Amino acid sequence: MPKLALGLIETVGLAAAMEAADTAVKSANVTLLGYENSKGGGLITVKLEGDVGAVKAAVEAGSAAASKINKVFSKQVIPRPHEEIEKLVYTKDTVGMTKSEIETEIKIEDQEAAETKMKDEVKAEVEVEEIKVEGEKEVEVENEEGAEVEVEEPVMEVVEETTDDDGEEALEFVNSTEEVCNLCKDPKCSRRKGDLRTNCIHYDELKEVVS
Repeated sequence: MPKLALGLIETVGLAAAMEAADTAVKSANVTLLGYENSKGGGLITVKLEGDVGAVKAAVEAGSAAASKINKVFSKQVIPRPHEEIEKLVYTKDTVGMTKSEIETEIKIEDQEAAETKMKDEVKAEVEVEEIKVEGEKEVEVENEEGAEVEVEEPVMEVVEETTDDDGEEALEFVNSTEEVCNLCKDPKCSRRKGDLRTNCIHYDELKEVVS
């Protein structure tokens, strides 16, 4: 209620009030809250609710139509009335839509708006995921077409000493990824990758094998 405007048309007689209410709701997008009998002088007050512009148009049209039936005593538009005014609007003497019915309609509208918002958010998330997937596919294609990819070079590990066909001792090597000397791969060797080759305890043996 505080976010909407309140429109009031006070006529003499119920017939004029009915005409005012009918014309008002037909002329603009407003909600008819009902009417209240002032119990004096035959005055009937029609109560309307809606946006400020719509309520102004409805009140003017309703007043003009009611004046052809009987006298229009007064009319008023209150933009964004304070919430305390609800005590005067939703009274037990108001004939028509009750406050609970209006609150139910508002809840339904809010629920529909929330569902629409949720659907929009889900749709936006799906679009973002699709964009990410397309980006990943493009990166994969670039790699396949020749982008440089870092490949770890295999290192050699000395497993055991063997004897070749000539009867000379040789070193047998296998692939390994352990953090030891990258020349001899002997766990007892204190040399690490990047150190001088001469620090390797098997340097002389490896040198002979290579030569």
